[in-house]
Amino acid sequence: MAQFDVYRNPNPATRDIIPYLLDVQTDLLEPLTTCVVAPLVKAQVFRAAQHLNPSFTIEGEQVIMSTAELAGVSRRALGEVAGNLRPHREAIIAALDFLFTGI
Repeated sequence: MAQFDVYRNPNPATRDIIPYLLDVQTDLLEPLTTCVVAPLVKAQVFRAAQHLNPSFTIEGEQVIMSTAELAGVSRRALGEVAGNLRPHREAIIAALDFLFTGI
């Protein structure tokens, strides 16, 4: 597990709208049994706010990071890895900074 890994949403009740979860927690906290994730919501059902909600393409599907819906989840509960968004680190960190500091 690594920061910015994208996991397939294992929850059948939400995966139609939220197909992926993005691990935003630092690798320094790998020993913890939980991690913080941001839902990646299908673009067609989400209205993005500038700076707060960057968009990405995962497995050919356009998704938007729902930054304000961060959640702590058990690492064991995460689905399969579907990719990694490390090349988009600046946009992800900027969205988190905007959420917490308004900058």
